[in-house]
Amino acid sequence: MIAYISRRIAAMFVILFGSSFLIYNAAAYAGDPTEGLRSSTNPQVHQKLIALIRELHLNVPPPARYFIWLKGIGKVFTGHIDLGLTRDHSPVSTAISNAIPITIRLILLSFILAVIFGLGIGIVSALRQYSRFDYAMTFFAFLMYSLPIFWVAVLLKEYLAISFNNFLLNGKIAPLWILSASAVSGFFWAAVISGSRKRVFSIFGFATAATALFLTYLSLSKWFTHPGLGPIMMFILGLGFAVAVTYLSTGIGNKAALRSSVTVVVIGLVLYFPVEYFLKRYANLLTILIMALITVAIATGVPYYFTKIDRRPVIRTSIITSIFVGILFIIDKLMKTWVPYINTDAIHQRPIPTISEANSLLPSGNFWFSSLDTVVHLVLPTIALILITMAGYVRYSRGTMLEVMNQDYIRTARAKGLSERTVIMRHAFRNTLIPITTILVVDFASIMSGAIITENVFAWHGMGTLFNQAVHNQDLNLLMGVFLFTASLVILANLAADLLYSALDPRIRVVGKK
Repeated sequence: MIAYISRRIAAMFVILFGSSFLIYNAAAYAGDPTEGLRSSTNPQVHQKLIALIRELHLNVPPPARYFIWLKGIGKVFTGHIDLGLTRDHSPVSTAISNAIPITIRLILLSFILAVIFGLGIGIVSALRQYSRFDYAMTFFAFLMYSLPIFWVAVLLKEYLAISFNNFLLNGKIAPLWILSASAVSGFFWAAVISGSRKRVFSIFGFATAATALFLTYLSLSKWFTHPGLGPIMMFILGLGFAVAVTYLSTGIGNKAALRSSVTVVVIGLVLYFPVEYFLKRYANLLTILIMALITVAIATGVPYYFTKIDRRPVIRTSIITSIFVGILFIIDKLMKTWVPYINTDAIHQRPIPTISEANSLLPSGNFWFSSLDTVVHLVLPTIALILITMAGYVRYSRGTMLEVMNQDYIRTARAKGLSERTVIMRHAFRNTLIPITTILVVDFASIMSGAIITENVFAWHGMGTLFNQAVHNQDLNLLMGVFLFTASLVILANLAADLLYSALDPRIRVVGKK
């Protein structure tokens, strides 16, 4: 393993050297940074031209100039890497280090949710091939895959920002919207659950009526203007997560896992008001981290009361449930911050923004205000990226799952008498992840280079913005800095995918040459 990784890292340096050399020379020959000065009528243009030539080493041929740039990169071995200066004389390393957190904030949540929803929908669609759900999800996936993201972003700005901000002024849902949303909900759940025609119509009617009643309650109670979960709603949602996580992790038949998960939810209900107090009194990341560690410790200890053997899957189920409960606490606190947040002068009853990654006018020093501001700025770009990215994962996971389900070892597992949940989760799902691993890891590395169109539409200043800036300004140092980061990430992602192969499939082993 060590020999294999060493060879791959050595090959990585060779690839980076060759690709950076080609990119540097192609970009250097393609543009002329002095073009703007040559056409200028400024009386000092000659002095400025000479200064720019000396600053950028334009009197040196690009192949030789590349090694001047590479000399600064080579200082990484002494801990003082030099990526050069941008055209506005700021360090390239500073520009990149400022852009990386913004890009990570933009893509991390959307990538995780797109993978979860994409794999989940694709696998369920494969298990119910040619059903109403399969047809509906196939249509949805192809529709989202064919739409350009800038068009989706414009629609989101119109309906989830401008129109939604107008709606929040009174928080009342129009009857037409209630009927439309209820009908969509009915069609969705009828397609998901499916069955005979009579059953489908029954599910459609029940889901439509339940959604209509729920939306009517939210409208009459003005929940949208004063949102919140509260202990009762959190308990109900927690029980739902406990049952769902137990079913997927161990199966409902594992009573120890189910009891442990439900107990974690009950403990969360009991600790609701103490946790609420600490989140209000000591609002910072350290408090949340300490509470998270305590939550995991409690979730780890609870299974020891319910089982003495085979505790590992029970502990896993309990911990996953506790994570969902912890997320509910954070969501509840953000909801309670909603009213004072939108009433600030910086927001002025228009909470859903259409541009930028943060509101610079918002008062500093309030942890929950800053956190909520980060969340609302993520809403539009996250939804846009989820819709577009998820579509590809739906189609790929569906095809891979169909191929896996036709393998001999799946038929053997069923012939042995294993439950369908065990066959799918322990045998089919794990093998489905093997070919998808490469796509997931490399996709994440590629997106890290910057969701260029999304950042441009929503005016985020991440890696994609830096790339655009480098190209338009003919900023070779900035362009090479972005390229170096992106190329390194993609190569490391390929290495990570190969190592994940061996972890997912025991038949695959990475062995060094003898």
